[in-house]
Amino acid sequence: MKLLTIILSIIALGLIIFNTTLINLESPFTGDSIVALITILASLCVIVMMAILRVSKNIEQKVKGQK
Repeated sequence: MKLLTIILSIIALGLIIFNTTLINLESPFTGDSIVALITILASLCVIVMMAILRVSKNIEQKVKGQK
């Protein structure tokens, strides 16, 4: 599970880097730029969710270890 979360986080980071190159700074809210911004936001959400999953799995292991 840890490997999966790391791989998904790296893919999301790659999408963020790729989509920042697609943003037109002259008009960031038109055409392909808005799609790039939405994809960047979605990738950031994936990174946050994977971090939450990793923390919850660590907590679960510690709780099981105490019993």
